[in-house]
Amino acid sequence: QVQLVESGGGLVQAGGSLRLSCAVSGSTFSNNDVNWYRQAPGKQREPVATIYRTGSTYYRDPVKGRFTISRDNTKNTVYLQMNSLKPEDTAVYLCNAMDWSGFRPNSYWGQGTQVTVSS
Repeated sequence: QVQLVESGGGLVQAGGSLRLSCAVSGSTFSNNDVNWYRQAPGKQREPVATIYRTGSTYYRDPVKGRFTISRDNTKNTVYLQMNSLKPEDTAVYLCNAMDWSGFRPNSYWGQGTQVTVSS
C-alpha cells in the first residue's frame, strides 16, 4: 500500500517561509515522479511543482523563483521550500506520486496540508 504523508503547513505572514515535506512509503521511491499541487477554496486544484525520477524539476510560473522542490531518496521524502510567501499562496497543498514501477504508472495522493498566508 503506497502512502503519502504531507507535513509542514501552517500560518505564516506574507514574506515568510515554510517547508513542506511529503514522505512516501510502500513504493520504490526512485521510480516515482512527485508533484505538489494546491487547491484554494472555491478554486480548481492546480499543479505547483514537479521533481522527476531523474532529479529534473518543473515549476509553474506563479511560484518560479520563490519555491524550490527537492528530494532525498535516502529518506523517501520530497520537500517544497516556499519563500516570499504571498496571501494568494494560501491553499491546501497536496503531494502526488506517479509510480513508474509497473507496466503503467499509478497515481497516489496524500491528504494535504493547509498553508495560510496572512497579509
